Amino acid sequence: MSDAAAPAPSRAALIYNPIKVDFSELSEEILRQSAKAGWATPLFLETTVEDLGQQVTADARELGATHILVAGGDGTVRAAMEALSGTEVPLTIIPSGTGNLLARNLHLPLNRPHEVIAATFSGTATPVDVGFAEVERATGYTERHGFVVMAGMGLDATMIQNTSDKMKERVGWIAYVSGAARSLKGAKPFRTTYQLAGHREHSGKVHSILFANCGQLPGGIALLPDASIVDGLLDVAVFKPTGLFGWLFVWRTVWWDHSVLSRFRAGRTLAKRRAGNSTHVHFLQGRSLEAVATEPQPIELDGDEFGEAVRMRCFVEPGAVTVMLPAPHKNAADARL
Repeated sequence: MSDAAAPAPSRAALIYNPIKVDFSELSEEILRQSAKAGWATPLFLETTVEDLGQQVTADARELGATHILVAGGDGTVRAAMEALSGTEVPLTIIPSGTGNLLARNLHLPLNRPHEVIAATFSGTATPVDVGFAEVERATGYTERHGFVVMAGMGLDATMIQNTSDKMKERVGWIAYVSGAARSLKGAKPFRTTYQLAGHREHSGKVHSILFANCGQLPGGIALLPDASIVDGLLDVAVFKPTGLFGWLFVWRTVWWDHSVLSRFRAGRTLAKRRAGNSTHVHFLQGRSLEAVATEPQPIELDGDEFGEAVRMRCFVEPGAVTVMLPAPHKNAADARL
């Protein structure tokens, strides 16, 4: 008879933002499903203003968690993904915030938490890419931060600064429309030099540079329809419109071409042709892209303000985190995850 000790049972840990979620409801469901699966009693750890999720996620692993669930806004999800990048600990995302951007790109049910929680125990394990941004401040100090949906420099970060938190609580992601309107009124381009790894350098005045790990926004808007969270590539949009008509062309590209025409084969061909000829928005795809501004510019990561920077280098780590998706679920072969 073997004297080898039996392996320890699996154990889930919920990382949650107490302001964003109904803890009582979530904890009860996680306790119920853990017991049904024969797992150890789950852990419950709160995020704080000082710790958006990186440290408590690491703490959960130290306490023996074999599976992590995260519930909160996009910032909480970003922090947990950053902490789990490069580990083999699977993550379950419970949509709980205003935008739920990653959840939307993963085609998760937004209002059925019990289905998403069940994925922890019997879902489909899917490795997804995680983005990272090396950020240089005007002082020369350099930081590295993770992002899972998009990072940006310029006008998009200004738009986020101009979006009211109270309005987001009342009307959700639509609040960003108001922020965009206020930002466009006084928008001024900035001079930058940017280069996709292995390609020639570009320079000029732009309004915004978006670095995307995936490209779907709320409201059915496909900002970057070719972006995929499982392709190991970074998708970039450089916005450089001139005047009102330039912005109208940008809107036509993002809404009509990408979000409507691209649903059809003939439309995709037309959309790609127009995008290739556009002087108002430039699309790039590759392993990494570095942008250097002549003056500090506001930056954002997954909808959170991150101050100002003079340089951003963004890249993705392919398959860095394993996400548990409800089964059956669209996979990389069926959808642009």
